[in-house]
Amino acid sequence: MASLSQDDIQLKIKELRQTFNSGKTKEESWRRSQLQNLLRLLEEEEQDIIEALTQDLGKHSVESFRDEVGPLIKTVQYALNGLKTWMSPKKADLPLAAFPSSACLVPEPLGVVLILSTWNFPFGISLEGVIGAIAAGNTVALKPSELAPASSSTLAKLIHSYLDTTAIKVIEGSISVGKQLLQHKWDKIFFTGSAAVGREVMAAAAVNLTPVVLELGSKSPAVVDNLSGSWDKKVAMKRIMSAKFGTCTGQACIAIDYILVEKSYSSTLIELLKEGIQTMFGENPKESRNIARIINRAHVSRLSRLLDDPEVRKSIVHGGSIDEDNLFIEPTLLLDPPVGSRIMTDEIFGPLLPIITLDRIEDSVEFIKSRPKPLAIYAFTNDKALMKKLSSGTSSGSIIFNDAIIQYVADSLPFGGVGDCGFGRYHGKYSFEVFSHEKVVANRGFLVDFWFRYPPWNGQKLQLFKRAYRLDYVGIVLILLGLKKS
Repeated sequence: MASLSQDDIQLKIKELRQTFNSGKTKEESWRRSQLQNLLRLLEEEEQDIIEALTQDLGKHSVESFRDEVGPLIKTVQYALNGLKTWMSPKKADLPLAAFPSSACLVPEPLGVVLILSTWNFPFGISLEGVIGAIAAGNTVALKPSELAPASSSTLAKLIHSYLDTTAIKVIEGSISVGKQLLQHKWDKIFFTGSAAVGREVMAAAAVNLTPVVLELGSKSPAVVDNLSGSWDKKVAMKRIMSAKFGTCTGQACIAIDYILVEKSYSSTLIELLKEGIQTMFGENPKESRNIARIINRAHVSRLSRLLDDPEVRKSIVHGGSIDEDNLFIEPTLLLDPPVGSRIMTDEIFGPLLPIITLDRIEDSVEFIKSRPKPLAIYAFTNDKALMKKLSSGTSSGSIIFNDAIIQYVADSLPFGGVGDCGFGRYHGKYSFEVFSHEKVVANRGFLVDFWFRYPPWNGQKLQLFKRAYRLDYVGIVLILLGLKKS
């Protein structure tokens, strides 16, 4: 992966700016053609994408299609179906005092945008942003993560083969290239990654007053109530398993980070989870092709260090083996590790699952509130009162009952964080909106003009203003006719 000089980057940005200034990206025909080409890319190059994900993350082809290729195909089709409506002006109301007048909100593209993507879903997260930016009529620079090199180079090759290279560019490179990109003026920066890097992005963007969307990680809890009925328990277990170990082996910002459960139910839950691990990944998960690998040795070491604390290691009730050479960590369950330990304060981003027991499941509300706001809360319960307490008593990017991660694949729902887990939202029409500015276009005729809006000022004009702002138009008429004292 050749490193780019500052001059090379400057030339690429200059071409993106020239293309945007030409006006062609504002045309519906251009936007539609690029989205159609992106759809062709996904359908024709599916195998190349899946092979890249296998190289970088060891993902099974079915997982790759479920989590990246399939959702992207759906999202492009959703954008194509909605594009004309999204682009259309929306009528807005004006007060009667402005009569005769009209107003509308016209969505316009922001300009040249930078998308800084991440490695765990290198196609899904990269192209989800690109879809929104194209639909909104922007030109785009995409910087994929250097930690997924096969995916980065495949993205560059395919985008430059299928899309308008004067308007959409993939800029590959190391962290230093990302830092160089942040030194330039952009009309918006869309970043997905860690909170630490998110702070650096914000600091760099502040120099040019560039608006930023930050999609960061968090510790997303799952609250597991004492479910009645064997079917409910088994389905809940499978959904929890999939949202932790079956989604990039837990290397996902919305993966379940830890579980909250009543003490009386914890042993039942652990047995269900052990059974689920064996069902999904076999007697020896290391030999399974159904579980992704850790991205690199550095992340294996990071996860290993979370288990170094003797008190944490004592809490392991299942798994715990690590093979650094093969980038593998066994799905691991921990029962009541110290709540002040790093495994309970740092985002895990891997196949380690702490289970914290509570005297009462209702105590989960205070436990969650005592920590930074999570990107997602998942609650498995049939108790309507508990649902209400969790919904009203906590704050999070989303709260999902009796399932996990489904909010991410719904184009009709916005996806984004709150507090420390980020701000800004995207997906579907929200991706279009995040890369657009709604410009106010208002028009007023000359037929009527209110003389009291102009100096010189007097008491009568003040009274007329007071009535106007209270929408007391009858009072205004009476004052003007001399039938009412001002």
